[in-house]
Amino acid sequence: MESLLPLALFAFVSSITPGPNNIMLTSSGIRFGFVRSLPHMFGVVFGFSVILALCAAGIGSLIVAMPALHILLKTIGSTYLVYLAWQLRGMAFTQGDDDSVRPMSFIGASLFQFANPKAWVMAVTGAAAFLPPVQPVWLAITVFCFIFGIINLPCIGIWAGTGAVLRRYLTQAKWRRLFCAIMIILTLYSAAAIWL
Repeated sequence: MESLLPLALFAFVSSITPGPNNIMLTSSGIRFGFVRSLPHMFGVVFGFSVILALCAAGIGSLIVAMPALHILLKTIGSTYLVYLAWQLRGMAFTQGDDDSVRPMSFIGASLFQFANPKAWVMAVTGAAAFLPPVQPVWLAITVFCFIFGIINLPCIGIWAGTGAVLRRYLTQAKWRRLFCAIMIILTLYSAAAIWL
């Protein structure tokens, strides 16, 4: 059990710090509210748990070590973040909810994890350093994914909840534009940081 504390701390720090998922969930909380962002949140946890399991099984290291696949993941991830920044730009100039825009689905959020470089780095690092020394291996992988999942969900929930709270304060156009400008800069920074 003592070996689970470092894993829990790593899961907390890596889940609570800014990254593509947290920025997207804050934006979703602002745009759609907390409840409508729940499928997005659960999709993040599910997709990330699959990546965790792959990395704990050793497959993640092989994927990250393949230069062509690594560049493809970076390209998809950064392209999506630029697209998200463009969507945020549109939010700055719209009044209220646009019925044609929907929150990210469970499946969409799950699939995005495979193009999210932060998720791969977290999973590879976590599997290499914090996989519990439990036998059989499938049990160690299950414990690893479970601990990460129960810590990851409330952490990303804080970001979506923060967005939902900010939503009521962003009814005035000038504040909405200022906030969107900050989020666009952070999103574009995340897209660029993928390549650093």
